[in-house]
Amino acid sequence: MKTVWQMIKVFLLFTGCMLLFYYSLIWFNREYENYHRYDEPQGSAVEVSTTENPSFEWMDRLLLFYRNGE
Repeated sequence: MKTVWQMIKVFLLFTGCMLLFYYSLIWFNREYENYHRYDEPQGSAVEVSTTENPSFEWMDRLLLFYRNGE
């Protein structure tokens, strides 16, 4: 009888933790589904990238790759 009671306690603990995890995932999903990541920035935003087109030859690009360790 003691073993059955311990099994019931473990089952209830597992079920409770699983439900808590499941509903927390649902909450995170609802929280971030309306998050607009690709909106234009507000205020005094500065563009970081440039439209330069450097003309690297393939050997120069390969040496740059090896030198930077990327």
